[in-house]
Amino acid sequence: MDLLRKMPELLAPAGDFERLEAAVRFGADAVYLGSTEYGMRAASANFGLPELERAADYAHRHGARLYLTCNTLPRNEEMDRLGEFVREAGKTGVDAFIVSDIGVMALIKEMLPDAELHISTQTGVVNYRTASEFYKMGAKRVVLARELSLDEIKALRDKTPPELEIETFVHGAMCMSFSGRCVISNYLTGRDANRGQCAQPCRWSYHLMEEKRPGEFFPVFEDEAGSYILNAKDLCMLEYIKELVGAGISSFKIEGRAKSSYYVSVVVNAYRMAMDGYAAAPEGWTLPSWLMDEVKKVSHRDYSTGFYFGRPESGQRCADGGYVRTCDIAAVVEDCRDGRIFCRQKNKFEEGVMLSLLEPGKRPQEIAAFGLRDENGEPIKDTRHPAMAFSIAAPEGVCPVPGSILRREILPSDEN
Repeated sequence: MDLLRKMPELLAPAGDFERLEAAVRFGADAVYLGSTEYGMRAASANFGLPELERAADYAHRHGARLYLTCNTLPRNEEMDRLGEFVREAGKTGVDAFIVSDIGVMALIKEMLPDAELHISTQTGVVNYRTASEFYKMGAKRVVLARELSLDEIKALRDKTPPELEIETFVHGAMCMSFSGRCVISNYLTGRDANRGQCAQPCRWSYHLMEEKRPGEFFPVFEDEAGSYILNAKDLCMLEYIKELVGAGISSFKIEGRAKSSYYVSVVVNAYRMAMDGYAAAPEGWTLPSWLMDEVKKVSHRDYSTGFYFGRPESGQRCADGGYVRTCDIAAVVEDCRDGRIFCRQKNKFEEGVMLSLLEPGKRPQEIAAFGLRDENGEPIKDTRHPAMAFSIAAPEGVCPVPGSILRREILPSDEN
């Protein structure tokens, strides 16, 4: 029980209400999200103030906390609106504000003296003195820069007030600038990454051109498609729960507010089960191999451990900037009764195909999609209509809870 009390929080992303529900359903202790202003993911659906209040209510009813990102670096003209935004956001019931700008931090403390403040990774905290100073200024938590190793995190933990919480990213996409204070997008496209508008030029393919031979391009890499020389691999620390806990980290953060509800469901479920497994039997704990397989069934780049074990020897993927995925979501379960599973279609599949059923807190199991019927109970051969309601026969002993996921393996023919 003492270990369970010390186990870190599992913090998940949410780009819209569907993803918020998925994060909470599959075991997140807390969720972070952005409003339509002052957040670092302008391309995400995000939450207006009425939706933010609804999100806070949902999270609290299900025992989770809700953190609001307010972590852009606003320019002068954006500061005039900030006070009103903070006042209104404070009324929604969010549990904390995630900030990176000292002026924004000071304004929130002035307007909402009791507000909990988390210092964003955008701030670039890499030493104990900076972390301690933020604590003195009123911060409850610091989200450390992604350039730190486990040994550096341990040293920072040892030299900061024990009441100061430490949060680190454990999974998801990595910015080529790691801490995220990058200006390449602004320079190339006029879209400011530090104001939530990153065009991700680090994922683009590049060639070299010699100045006296304009129009003649030379591949940087052996592949004639060019080289994705700035493209960082994704982070995955699922196998190292013990080491993360041992470093004194308070919160494990999953990146991905722009990712799908399927991604959130699978990754949160994997980390939840790994953390619970370790808490139940820490001595000799190792990650079950099927859990590592799980995080490979979502759209991802090649995985790495970032800087946690020192300077990464192979932190970039230069061959391409695309994603790897082996499964597609087929449907989301809405009900189970009378020997049938009632679902909402996400991608087409046919009668008899083998599906994988993922329920919160459980290992996936294979089931066959027999007895397909439409919402009127009429037999059908496939689920061809987008978002259609349908049902399949439930195998004996199987009755998944609402929100469970049905998915199918991607076959070579699906990619042609």
